[in-house]
Amino acid sequence: VERTPQALAVVHGEQRLTYRELNEQANRLAHALRKQGVQSDSRVGICVERGADMVVGLLAILKAGGGYVPLDPAYP
Repeated sequence: VERTPQALAVVHGEQRLTYRELNEQANRLAHALRKQGVQSDSRVGICVERGADMVVGLLAILKAGGGYVPLDPAYP
């Protein structure tokens, strides 16, 4: 993030995020997760389609100190 904040970090179809944007979005979500009680021993389910939102969510969970549990959105 510090070296190349404007470089593309995530490209998925029409979605594009720079390292700075990815970091800012993940930090916002990580703070919200911490407020909800996520901590180092927490497991957080994530159920989203592949894309930039998934990357933001995974990074945010890790930044909040939790572990992620991927859930398939196609699973009933």
